[in-house]
Amino acid sequence: MKAGLWATIAGLAGLALTAWIVVHEGVQDIFHLLATAGWGLLWLVPLHLVPIAADARGWQALLRPFDASHHATLPFLTWIATVREAVDRLLPVANVGGQFVGIRLALLRPITGAAAAASVLVEVLLTVVNQYLFTALGLVLLVMLVHDTPVTHGLVFGLVATLPVPVLLFFLLRNGRVFGRIKGWATRLLGNDHHLLARLAESAAQMDHDLRALLHLPRPLAGALAWQLGGMILGGAETWLMLWLLGHPVSIWEALALESLSMAVRNFAFFVPAGLGVQEASLVVFGTLIGLPADVSVALSLAKRLRDIGFGIPALLSWQWVEVRHLRNQRSHGSAPDC
Repeated sequence: MKAGLWATIAGLAGLALTAWIVVHEGVQDIFHLLATAGWGLLWLVPLHLVPIAADARGWQALLRPFDASHHATLPFLTWIATVREAVDRLLPVANVGGQFVGIRLALLRPITGAAAAASVLVEVLLTVVNQYLFTALGLVLLVMLVHDTPVTHGLVFGLVATLPVPVLLFFLLRNGRVFGRIKGWATRLLGNDHHLLARLAESAAQMDHDLRALLHLPRPLAGALAWQLGGMILGGAETWLMLWLLGHPVSIWEALALESLSMAVRNFAFFVPAGLGVQEASLVVFGTLIGLPADVSVALSLAKRLRDIGFGIPALLSWQWVEVRHLRNQRSHGSAPDC
């Protein structure tokens, strides 16, 4: 069965679960909460640019060793980060399509494809590490807030059991030939005569070189790690503001725990497009633990989705506008479009 079909099935199942949760917790109550927040929810759209910019600053730290002329400016990378998030959250790409779009858009500036691909792959690795750190923070806060429960015991066990994953990924990327192996896999799949292999073979060695070089530079890695984690914490502040607007204020610690643990569950279920159903269910479970009524947790999830739509649609439209303009420029200069 093709991956696209699996994504469609997962998306439809998630949509059905979301609809069931909304109906179960009371449609009128949930929409009354959203009406209470009113136009204040619109502030969530521009404010979301702050954590996005923090992520982009982390990416910039990874690109800097390959970008001595500073072509990858923070506004440019922030724009790409908005597109990447919109692709992952609004399109059925299982939370990975945004990385490929980010590499393509980075090449609009004089940045080599090898450097762009290596920086994005390292960024993904650091995101996994930061997700562990942020989840651990959320667990500590949850235990402090509600003490021991079967849910916290299960979360601690899951976190410890999967801890070797980012460590193993780091050593594989640092010492292996990731892109060279991808090239070898493509050769077996496509055969030796496919024209794409020539392009892949030319860049695989350079990408592996840039990847290993980047993973041996502690300062960019530490900087990117810190900026990414800061962006996640700012996401907790967004959750705090949303609940305040919904008329159910919580402490910043409760908001951080809620954001951290619901994000961990959503990322674990990455194969579900937009985290449909997964986000709602996780917020209800963890919200109940900190004393939030279930309908408030569902309203919080819908507020997040409204923010994602309001923030993501302009980003997707800007991406398409840039792609069309880039294609027209290539045609006017008689060059072949990029693959």
